[in-house]
Amino acid sequence: VRFIIFINAIVFAIWMWGDVSWMAQNFLVSWDLLEKGRYWILLSSVFSHNMFFHLFINMFVLHSFGSVMELFLGRAQFLLLYLITGIMASLGASVAVAGIVMVFSFMFPQHKILLFAIVPIPAIWGALAFIGLDLWGLYEQSQGGGFPIGHGAHLGGAFSGILYYFLLIR
Repeated sequence: VRFIIFINAIVFAIWMWGDVSWMAQNFLVSWDLLEKGRYWILLSSVFSHNMFFHLFINMFVLHSFGSVMELFLGRAQFLLLYLITGIMASLGASVAVAGIVMVFSFMFPQHKILLFAIVPIPAIWGALAFIGLDLWGLYEQSQGGGFPIGHGAHLGGAFSGILYYFLLIR
């Protein structure tokens, strides 16, 4: 988990102080880039955030859930989970975090988590709230509003995490 957070922080720093054009060509997924043979973006985007708040929230959630998941799954399977869920949705690093949250919630559905860092709720309810928030966000974006966050990608990561749980863990 710490290594993944470190890599995300380094990639963020390059976004902030490096060549933004080069970063966009190598760390953002688009059909145009895939058609040009830049297949590595399916992996590099899994470590990419270009807004501090988005990076902070995702790394906080990754540390919170990922540390437990890494203990239970082991480093190799945890890294596999992070990469598979990220690549499956291939639209950003938070996608892998969504997958990890889903696997955690299915493995420990009654474990108490703090919604908004205040309200204790069972993990499975938090996961469902996370999905609901992204469904709402995706709807808002389809209406021309919402935040510039990959809600569809989060949902893809969550779905990938659920599949990972049922196919490889359970």
